[in-house]
Amino acid sequence: MQPLLRLFNPKSIAVIGGGAWGEAVLHQAQKFGYVGTLYAIHPSKPEVAGVKAWTGAHLLPEAPDAAFVGINREATVGAVERLRKKGTGGAVCFASGFAEATAEDASGADAQQRLLRAAGDMPILGPNCYGFINALDRVAIWPDQHGLVPVDSGVAILTQSSNISINLTMQMRGLPIGYMVTCGNQAQLSQAHIAEALLDDPRVTAIGLHIEGFSDLPAWERFAAKAHAAKKPVVALKVGASEQARTATVSHTASLAGQDSGAQAFLDRLGIVRSPDLSSFLETLKLLHMTGPLASRNIASISCSGGEASLAADIGKAKAVRFPPLNDRQKTDLRAALGPKVALANPLDYHTYIWRDEDAMTAAWSAIVDPALALTMIVVDFPRADRCDSADWDCAINAALRVKADTGANIAMVASLPELMPEEVAHRLSAGGVVPMNGLPAALQAMADAQRKAPSAAALLQPGPDRDAVLLSEADGKRALWSYGLAIPGGTLLRDRTDLSNVTDLRFPVVAKVQGLAHKTGAAGIALDLQSVQDIADALPRLAEGAVLIEEMVTDVVAELLIGVVRDPAHGFLLTIGAGGTLAELWDDTASLLIPASDDDIAAALDTLRIAPLLSGYRGKPPIDRKALLDAINAVQAYVTDHADTLAEIEVNPLLCTPTDAIAADALIRKAP
Repeated sequence: MQPLLRLFNPKSIAVIGGGAWGEAVLHQAQKFGYVGTLYAIHPSKPEVAGVKAWTGAHLLPEAPDAAFVGINREATVGAVERLRKKGTGGAVCFASGFAEATAEDASGADAQQRLLRAAGDMPILGPNCYGFINALDRVAIWPDQHGLVPVDSGVAILTQSSNISINLTMQMRGLPIGYMVTCGNQAQLSQAHIAEALLDDPRVTAIGLHIEGFSDLPAWERFAAKAHAAKKPVVALKVGASEQARTATVSHTASLAGQDSGAQAFLDRLGIVRSPDLSSFLETLKLLHMTGPLASRNIASISCSGGEASLAADIGKAKAVRFPPLNDRQKTDLRAALGPKVALANPLDYHTYIWRDEDAMTAAWSAIVDPALALTMIVVDFPRADRCDSADWDCAINAALRVKADTGANIAMVASLPELMPEEVAHRLSAGGVVPMNGLPAALQAMADAQRKAPSAAALLQPGPDRDAVLLSEADGKRALWSYGLAIPGGTLLRDRTDLSNVTDLRFPVVAKVQGLAHKTGAAGIALDLQSVQDIADALPRLAEGAVLIEEMVTDVVAELLIGVVRDPAHGFLLTIGAGGTLAELWDDTASLLIPASDDDIAAALDTLRIAPLLSGYRGKPPIDRKALLDAINAVQAYVTDHADTLAEIEVNPLLCTPTDAIAADALIRKAP
């Protein structure tokens, strides 16, 4: 593959197509101040949008660095081949009707394969792609209006939606966007490949990804590792919940894992923060562009209203932002600046006594800044410029800029409503190093998310091919997992219910379980707390037909957990850990990871569960044996790793956790023969 930065920073651009789209690309390039050479290619027109037209790419006086192919699907294939033969650096394929349209047009997949053969090693964006804007070098290969302006440094945003990309260019939040790239249906270049190439531009400070789905998981792992090494943070807006993890049909795990757990676990594994909405996405990118990752979630809030202080506290709690109590030094300095009439707290309501006194505002705001804080935010809402005079707010802007200059700390000015941070104010603040932020919820979400996260060092376990799977019996499943180190109760399998000779060696009480039933409770599939051989004999006639497994009961249980794995073809093998037992789905208390998961990752996941206090010893009860639990989970992981080509799902439920052990009371495995 040729270097992608030649495509994204071209010295010459060829536009194929003289219709509205081709003309628009040439107009946008000229309007944006592109200083390179523009070529138009059209079979009959002498010029397009004022640019001399050539009848074919082969006649151009040089191989263009980039091309926009704005003609129909069939013509696109031939044009791409001619561009490749000319030595072109890369092309944007605007036409649709390729693999993304297979549901409506069965020939789309074949057309895409022909396009790939035509492109060879020449990079192509798309097809079904709007193109890109490089605001760092005044390059726009873009067939529509956009809102970007030239910048010296900024974030790169990649989307799978051309319309969303247009909307994002129109933001008025003071976020400098260096690259806006649409990826189309990613026939050749995935988002991961493009993003990895943009990391090489030193002017790119952070990368934002609007993701509809993942492909080429190893490429994403390479990108995440490179981004982390380059200290360039990545923010994702992941949409389109995946159904793949629901292909498992017989366990609780598939239901508990949900539609989106695999995508979330994959992003967590990559160390990529996930924003819940477009506003938070943009605010997080802006914060990271200006401050880089925050050292913690410790924040101070300053406002001149008790209502705003309470609002910040409530929203911050929901977003997991921390407002540490003021220390003695802060209290002393604040008292000196504000006097005795202000109740000192964090979030701070400093009232309006010092408004318009720029020196006093600077002193008070500087007083709350502290090395233990990752950021100090000042809540200020600006009046409507079309109806009000905003000159009275200059004191706040100037004071914030002085605090930043005097302390060097991370300072943000946050409007409680997003529209009350005017763009011109945002630019004034940004120029002085103060982060302008639009809306308290999105700003606090950004502060919570702007943390540095390292990607997993271990390669993701790739799922095998999709194959028909069968359910092993409980006894066979347990034996298989036992061979990998999972503890199971002592027991014996009764194929002949009249022969109870083997049960006398077991330790009572015992449980009787009919084999072949995925969910035994409510289906006459289980009898509990049998105290003698006679109890077993009495219980057997009440059970459903089939072989019966008689097992010793575990009596000193602290907690029942569920350990499940489902094959998710979009993301790998999804490991779900949570509250187990017959009410597992009712509790819905789980955490999900991708295999392989480290002991540290597992321990952190366990700590997120609502039942975590129970595991650590609750109200005088003994704690579980954490090492035994980790050993059990790792036994399951080891089995999955060795059977990745055939495994569909595993569920251990319940895993009975005691003060000294973790024992699988029930287990199922579904795999291909």
